[in-house]
Amino acid sequence: MASRDETPVYPDLKDKVAVVIGAGQSGNTNSNSWGNGAAIAKVLADSGAKVIACDMNLEAAQRTASRIHSYSPNQPCTAIQLNATNGPEVRQAIDKILNDHGRIDILVNNVGGTRAGDPGTMTEEAWDAQIQLNLKTVFLTCKAVLPIMEKQGSGSIVNNASIAGMRYLGKPQVAYASAKAAVIHFSKVSGIMYAGKGVRVNSVAPGMVYTPLLEMLGNSQSDEDREIYRKITEHNVPQGSMGDAFDVAACVAFLASRASKYITGQNIVVDGGLIGSTGTGGTTAQSSVLAKL
Repeated sequence: MASRDETPVYPDLKDKVAVVIGAGQSGNTNSNSWGNGAAIAKVLADSGAKVIACDMNLEAAQRTASRIHSYSPNQPCTAIQLNATNGPEVRQAIDKILNDHGRIDILVNNVGGTRAGDPGTMTEEAWDAQIQLNLKTVFLTCKAVLPIMEKQGSGSIVNNASIAGMRYLGKPQVAYASAKAAVIHFSKVSGIMYAGKGVRVNSVAPGMVYTPLLEMLGNSQSDEDREIYRKITEHNVPQGSMGDAFDVAACVAFLASRASKYITGQNIVVDGGLIGSTGTGGTTAQSSVLAKL
């Protein structure tokens, strides 16, 4: 796994304005681990980007900014509250960021969450909430930011998907999987549409990543949550261990940088080889993964 001290730095990201949606993290606030959004914000800040950490939970966004400042006291990171499922609120936040900074160079969509359910038993309300959280947020933020980037003639958008959108993982989460599959295709189609306008759109599909949210599921009083935790942590990853948020963040930083200037409309899988395997690799090492984390 990557660590917060090993991720690459991209000098071309210095002073770029990077908006990270979902930069807070769920779970134990005393945990030393990082959620995907928080790690993405930190890795972009490490490269010198001016990061705006957005989250529905302002306290969570502020904690991310505070953690980044503790490593890089002089690195700008601003926390703002944003409900990314609300179109007018997204538009207002993006307008303010544009007014404050004059441009938006990077947009990262990291809002998401899963809820158990199969198509025969999931309620319509649960389905709608999952689609709104995992897919509509991507549409709303891209709708607000893409015209800005098109006018600039440059910009990079990275949408956080999941390997759940590419194959069945043994967990009853049909709405989440469907939404993440749509995020992958949305990114592909949008990337092609804007390819001639200097704007790139890609997605990242993490595999089994150990985050504070996963810790929370494992410690939950809910049998449903603990079963999801068990299924995630018992997967056989060919590389022998689960990833962490900095593995995801390193890929996002690459896609945000000029190192990936000829890549658009693509989905990059970050899963230690899981999606390409038959499930027979990494058994011995995977059995002790939690001890290593």
